Amino acid sequence: MSPVVLVVDDSPTVRKIVQLTLQRERIEVVTASDGLSALAAVADAQPDLILLDIMLPRMDGYNICHVVRRSMAYHDLPIIMLSGKDGLFDKMRGKLAGSTEYITKPFDSSELVQTVKRYLDTPEAHERAARRQKNRMSRLRRRV
Repeated sequence: MSPVVLVVDDSPTVRKIVQLTLQRERIEVVTASDGLSALAAVADAQPDLILLDIMLPRMDGYNICHVVRRSMAYHDLPIIMLSGKDGLFDKMRGKLAGSTEYITKPFDSSELVQTVKRYLDTPEAHERAARRQKNRMSRLRRRV
């Protein structure tokens, strides 16, 4: 079972670049273009990791991060801020909102893959993947 990464960015170009980069590594990618869609995608896709832009329509990345962190089901989910804002204040604000890591755009693809894999290869990530698979199987059984 491949890990699932939620990529949240309002730029279709960034979403596509990240999606193609991660899919080459056999990582399933779900995308969202705004804050509210991102929260819905967290509940639907149950990702193993979120790559999250800060400047988004309908809800910014800081607020999304804060909401996800308050949920018992996702409080330990790795959230990597992926932003063009590279100031110390922005990075600290991301940390205070609950981000796990902060990568500045433009990013190096190999750095992105290395960082993502570091957080996907943990016991917690494997446990989340097993829960997601179990949930998918139970939904399939209910349909049959």
